[in-house]
Order: sequence, then C-alpha cells, then structure tokens
Amino acid sequence: MSYEFHGAHLIAGQRRSTEATFRSSPAEGPGADFSVGTPALVDEACAAAKAAAQGFAATTREQRAALLEAIADQIDARGDAITACGSAETGLPPARLQGERARTTGQLRLFASHIRAGDYLDRRHDPALPDRAPLPRPDLRMMQRPVGPVAVFGASNFPLAFSVAGGDTAAALAAGCPVVVKGHSAHPGTGEIVGDAVVAAIEALGMDPGIFSLVQGGRRDVGEALVTDPRIKAVGFTGSLTGGRALFNLCAARPEPIPFFGELGSVNPMFVLPEACAARGAAIGAGWAASLAMGAGQFCTNPGIAIVIDGPEADAFVDAAEKALAAVPAQVMLTDGMATAFHDGAKRVGSAAGVATRLADTAEGRTARPHLFEVTAADWLADHALAEEVFGPLGLVIRVRDADQMLEIARSFVGQLTATLQLDDGDVEMARPLMPVLEAMAGRVLANGFPTGVEVSDTMVHGGPYPASTNFGATSVGTLSIRRFLRPVCYQNLPAALLPADLV
Repeated sequence: MSYEFHGAHLIAGQRRSTEATFRSSPAEGPGADFSVGTPALVDEACAAAKAAAQGFAATTREQRAALLEAIADQIDARGDAITACGSAETGLPPARLQGERARTTGQLRLFASHIRAGDYLDRRHDPALPDRAPLPRPDLRMMQRPVGPVAVFGASNFPLAFSVAGGDTAAALAAGCPVVVKGHSAHPGTGEIVGDAVVAAIEALGMDPGIFSLVQGGRRDVGEALVTDPRIKAVGFTGSLTGGRALFNLCAARPEPIPFFGELGSVNPMFVLPEACAARGAAIGAGWAASLAMGAGQFCTNPGIAIVIDGPEADAFVDAAEKALAAVPAQVMLTDGMATAFHDGAKRVGSAAGVATRLADTAEGRTARPHLFEVTAADWLADHALAEEVFGPLGLVIRVRDADQMLEIARSFVGQLTATLQLDDGDVEMARPLMPVLEAMAGRVLANGFPTGVEVSDTMVHGGPYPASTNFGATSVGTLSIRRFLRPVCYQNLPAALLPADLV
C-alpha cells in the first residue's frame, strides 16, 4: 500500500490521535498503525454532532444534495488509492473494489437527485374548515423532519458501500442528520481515505464540520458508548446477529430508547420448482453455485439454502452445483476471524445428523473453498441449527418429498432478506401458496435470478423480518432508506413565517 496513512480519528474535521494504537491485518502487504478509539472520543464526536444538528437540519435540500455530490467527487478523486488499499486490506479483487466504489458514489448522487425532488418529505396539507359542523377543523400541515445525530457502524464485508460513506451515512446526511461513524477494524486504511474525502467535501462547501466524525478501532466499549450516548437518536448497523442484537438491546434499554436499524444476515432460501428443475436444473445449479461462491460467499444476500423436490431432476441440479463449486479456487476471506468462523461452521453443518457431504475441500488460514451439503426435509426440520447462517461459500440442499413438504419448509424459515423462486410457466400454480409465505418471510422476493447484487434504486428493499433485520419496516439500500432518519411533524395553524421552507 503506497498511501501514507495518518492513522488518526476524524472528530468534527480535526485529526485526533490516541496513545494506544492497533495494527491493521491486511490480506496482502504490511499492516499500518491506527489510533484506538475510546469512549472519550465518542463523547467529543457526539457533542459536535449535537451542536451541529439544528443548523444542519435547517439547510436546504439543495445544500445537502451538493454535499452528497461533493463527497462522491472527493471519493472518485481518491479512487486509485481506495482500490489499492481496499484490495490489500480485504483480499477483494481490484475490479470488485472499483465496482463497489461506483455503487457508493452512485448512491450518493442518486440520493442527491432524490432529495432535490422533495417527494421523500411526504408533505401533506389539510386546509382549515372553519365552518365545519359540529366542530371546525384547524389548518394542518405535515412533513418529515430529521431525527438528529445518527450513529453508523461500518460493515466488514463492504468496505465502501456499507461503511464510512456508505448507504447509512448517505441516507442520514440526505435527511439532514449529523453522522458519527464507528469504523470497522478490518479495513481502517480504506475507512481513513474515505473519511478524509468526506471531510474535504464538508470543508469545500463551508459546512459545519460537526456533521461528520469517524472513530477508528476500539474495543466493545466504544460501540456501547456510541449507541448509549443520549445525543444519538438512531443507529445504522450491518453485521452479525450476535453483535447487532447486543447493540439493539442497549438501544432499547436506554432511558430514551432509540431505533436500531440493524441488518443482521440471512440464508436467503431458493425454491426450485419442478418444471423449472426438469427443464433447466443443471443451469440453475451452476448459476446457484456462482452466486454462492461470489466474493467467497461474503454477501448478506448469499443464497445459502436450496430447496428442491427429490428425484432425478434434483440429482442433475445438485451435480451441476457440485461441479461448478469444485472448480472454484480457494479465496481469501475478509478477516482471519471470518475464515475461522467459516471453517468451524462448515464442520458443524457437515457433522449434523442426516447431513450428507457433497463437497468439503479443506482450506487453511484466511482462505476458504466452497462446501456443499445435502439433507432431507425431515432431518432439516429436526435441527434448527441448520438454518443458521454460515458466512462464506457454503450451500445446503434440502430434498423435499413433494409440493406440500416444500411449503412446510418455507413456513419453517424465520425472517430473511430475500427468498427466490426458480419457476417456469407450469410452476405458477404451485408457486401461488408459496407467495404469501415468502412475502411474510422476506423483504425481497425474486424469480429466476439470484439475490447477490442489490440494485440501489427507489424500489429496492434490503431488510426483512427479524433476524434478517431489527426493523421490518425499513430498508438499508435505496432511496427509501432515507426515511429511517426522519420523523413526521404536524404543524397546526402555524403562520407561514414559522413553517419550514419546504412547507410554504
């Protein structure tokens, strides 16, 4: 990595260092030293965010749109350094980092366009009816307003799109909320470069530096201090179920509970219906394998479980998936800890009662190779642990007896980010009873595709019932994500001079 790191935190535009440091553990090349976050730094960042909150909420949509576009420009200006650093830290190929940077800057620019249009404010007006009997109606106006400072936790598996200037940060800034980011220790150098880009954009536009801070590293007490700080009014998180649930509980236990928008992972079941399986089972198996192994399986929408009716068509599906997965070379995982957890999870699944191993190629250290297992519906239903996510390139095929048992399997799933149907025209009637189950299960239901690859758009939903996320009414991807950091305010009989500019 040729980039020269300063290794400091960014607190309201100022670089702040601490005596204690931690050394990054990149997949390639030497590590670098970064200052360790502390609760005291969190306190300073939250104080600055609180001081900036009212002024930032009063900025115009055009000012905030210009900020989002300026951040995108500053990130693009550092594109080569981000790609080199991100690839070295995470082991992800340069092309993946370039694509993720395009997604990150694209969503910043999309959000800018979206807030300029103003529809997200959901403005409503009920004019006064002074002559209405038996009681008159006052003049009522309503509009969404920013909630205040937002805490954002960087994700391990997306060093750009779900990190320092990723979707949560972009949504909060678009809404008019200051942001305090807890950077992820898996890629602190990438976080630093992007953090510098955000600060440069804020400085160039002369905006209050308190609207953004980045605290690097730190122990669990840093995250706990952030979500329990009374000045924080909402939290955006992408990560593990265990870590997310612990933070969610802290948010709920505060004297003033606050919303915790946690995206906690999913096994994203895929239901292969019989007509589709008979006509193109091998192609579906190969496509599933490619989605399963993409990025070493480190996508929250990784389709980890496939459900298929047992028989020769199922054999063709599984054989094709096994062949495709066997050809995938060992891939570097994002962190040593993730690799260890994957290896342990694969051993757990492979040793479970009734599970047959189709592919279990051993890899060592930080690398992983795909694993493929099979189980009957009865054995799967008897072991709830088989429904738990193993983060990495692991697939489990559930062979069911018939359509009724497939429906029984569908009803057994807890909340998911996605659910997929592989179907042909002749499968539509079988799919009908599945649809309400999948709608209740997942935030996104798709047909004849694979869920890896989340489109940043107005219609995208990246969330779902618990444990996929902690708030089933929200999404962490797409323009609707801005609404997480807004709340409705009704204005009754207020003179125009006192109303927000967007309501007049």
